[in-house]
Amino acid sequence: MNLSPDTIISIFLGIGLAASVGFRVFLPLFALSLASYLGVWELNESWQWIGSLAALLTLGIATLVEIFAYFIPWVDNALDSIAIPLAAIAGTAVMVSTVADLDPVITWSLAIIAGGGTATAIKGANAAGRLTSTASTGGLANPLVSTIETGTAVAVSTASILVPPIAAILVIIILFIIFRIYRKLRPRK
Repeated sequence: MNLSPDTIISIFLGIGLAASVGFRVFLPLFALSLASYLGVWELNESWQWIGSLAALLTLGIATLVEIFAYFIPWVDNALDSIAIPLAAIAGTAVMVSTVADLDPVITWSLAIIAGGGTATAIKGANAAGRLTSTASTGGLANPLVSTIETGTAVAVSTASILVPPIAAILVIIILFIIFRIYRKLRPRK
């Protein structure tokens, strides 16, 4: 299999957006919709609908609702319980929509493992962090946690669309930080 530079860049874009989905489910989809609508990024034929005005408006509204809902303590924890499976689906979807010039079996395998897996790992870590924040501060620190998550989603989504290789590096750094935190917090045997 010979990967073209466009294919590699499309994989970086998909992984970056999937990681962003781990912070906010709708924000990266909105960013992808906006990029497609403005002609910054071309999607696979079957996913071009995401660049329509209707999709852009729908995802924009969903993004705003999601961002503001995460600022309400206890509601944010409830959202996390449904956002984890949604992150897996959305992470897979952004990967499938962006990957170019690969066999469908490879595309879907990559989408499920790298897209859905990355989004789920990050969303799961965020949910655990939010539960810890809720338990230790009674939810008072949750708006700060939400602001950091939203800012990270914006930064990684923007990098993914404008400079996909940088986004891939950011994803590696984020996953490394999550792994380090997990190792410090897990119970010792």
